[in-house]
Amino acid sequence: MMVAAELTLAGVPALKVPDNWPGYDVIAQPAGRPPQRISVKARTFKRGPCYVGFNDYDELDWLAIVLLATEGDSGNRAVYLIPRPVAESLARRDKPTSKTAAERYFRVDQVDTLFARYRGNFCLRESL
Repeated sequence: MMVAAELTLAGVPALKVPDNWPGYDVIAQPAGRPPQRISVKARTFKRGPCYVGFNDYDELDWLAIVLLATEGDSGNRAVYLIPRPVAESLARRDKPTSKTAAERYFRVDQVDTLFARYRGNFCLRESL
């Protein structure tokens, strides 16, 4: 709901779809563009082997990664709205023969390095 609210406040009407909707969590419609499907993934920030990701068969146009602060942190959160082609191109993936071949994922502590330009991208700009 937070991502849908931030998009709407940025001038992009958005709403959360029902729970367990396949492939995405928010639908948004920027002016003059078709509706955009957004999958939201939230994790508490942690250094080391902690991951956030999506599946290659998920129906989405954007990946929203929400990193929540840990206890004792300043309480800030970071939201990255990343076009799917960019997320696909930078994602880690396992061997095509593995059971997890469909997973696309990122280490939580590397998200800002990979996607800093998409932080707070509530206008859904594809190229920044």
